[in-house]
Amino acid sequence: MSTMFSSADIHLSFLHRFPVNLSASSAHRSADGGSTRTDFGPQLKSLNKECFTVVCWDPCGYGQSRPPDRDFPPDFFERDAKDAVDLMKTLGFGNFSLLGWSDGGITALIAAATNPALIKKLVVWGSNAFVSQEDLKLYNMVRDVSRWSARMRQPMEEVYGAHGFAKTWEAWVDGIAQFAKKPGGSICREQLPLISCPTLIVHGEKDPMVPSFHPQYLLKHIKGSRLHSMPEGKHNLHLRYADEFNKLVEDFLEE
Repeated sequence: MSTMFSSADIHLSFLHRFPVNLSASSAHRSADGGSTRTDFGPQLKSLNKECFTVVCWDPCGYGQSRPPDRDFPPDFFERDAKDAVDLMKTLGFGNFSLLGWSDGGITALIAAATNPALIKKLVVWGSNAFVSQEDLKLYNMVRDVSRWSARMRQPMEEVYGAHGFAKTWEAWVDGIAQFAKKPGGSICREQLPLISCPTLIVHGEKDPMVPSFHPQYLLKHIKGSRLHSMPEGKHNLHLRYADEFNKLVEDFLEE
């Protein structure tokens, strides 16, 4: 039996055994959701309730964790990583695994690198450790949300309002672009060798926002990591191919 708990900041599914933290950044690089429940609905519903305690949260400024509005100082990923780990510690978990999508994956990479004694396993998808000039072009191509289809905008606008979503998205584009000015465009390049837990990198080969050189870079620089490619997967592969993704994650976490 499972019990759901919701607050303004987090959604918890109290199950059994292995604690798992699900992280996403709910306002960007996701065309299918604007909160933990919309970003991770199939995982909250269908991850094995006999095996996992799932903690899914909205980072500060996203989804239900508002106010305040989201901002993007130079250390916003480190801030999110600290918040994620502090949440799990406050809930009483001595160690746990991390699942991170998109910017939530970057958050998870940093959390695993800075808290090796706490993190059991790591799964990331749709994530990158640096921002290249090619990435900047991709981000700027989608900066103006008025040019998006109504279908893509609708879930976000339902959460943030039309003006709020446009404002938050543009702020994110500027926030992620600031890393391109750093040496090597680094977001967390220097931290990857510090990750010591077993790591699964999942990549959708048709992801329009994360070119394949990003998962290859993670694979090369995270010791002992493995890469699983999904030929038809796009950025939201965990939603489009939820059963396959959930099985992949469950098998990895239970090894």
